[in-house]
Amino acid sequence: MTQNKPQKDYLAEPVRDFIAATAARTPTPGGGSVAGVVGALAAALGEMSLNYTRGKKKFAAHEEHYAQVAPRLARARGMFEDLVADDVAAYELYCKATAMPDGDEKDAAVQVALAASIDVPREAAKLALALLGDLQGLADKCSRWLVSDLLAAAALAVATVRLCDYNVRINTPALDDAGQAAELRESSADDVKHAVRVHGQMERQLRETLP
Repeated sequence: MTQNKPQKDYLAEPVRDFIAATAARTPTPGGGSVAGVVGALAAALGEMSLNYTRGKKKFAAHEEHYAQVAPRLARARGMFEDLVADDVAAYELYCKATAMPDGDEKDAAVQVALAASIDVPREAAKLALALLGDLQGLADKCSRWLVSDLLAAAALAVATVRLCDYNVRINTPALDDAGQAAELRESSADDVKHAVRVHGQMERQLRETLP
């Protein structure tokens, strides 16, 4: 009896190796895994901006806000890291389903795998939007020297939402339920618009600090 090979932990590898693995002629890590890494970096930059700001006398009035946001940013970073593995697992599930003998059982398995391949980016997009909300909340509570990092975090969060949208759009045409597929694409497109809007608001809000 053969045992399933353990799933590779790409985040345990050096950054150079992850980049090389992404460049290699292998299906994983691909766009979904990269989206998870980009989201984790967005959260990490937000954490850095907060950590360098909190504790300073000038921002003492915001300490309660920092205490609430800090654990959310750390939790988001961890969740994005978990989504990297979830994306790989969803793809492996799809590969196993498509390798099954033709028939109703295979068709059902493929639909389950497709659902998983869509659920992961949808979850990542929602997480990125929540992260954007916290980053926007820090815009007027952040040291001016960290504003560029805060906006970079927001830009990465927007990129995460876009990457997730691409994954949704590539997978939904294969769903049996055309109506559900259309709803998923519309919801995903709305998330992209919302993310872009929030980032634009932050840039306008911080225009004096970052001309």
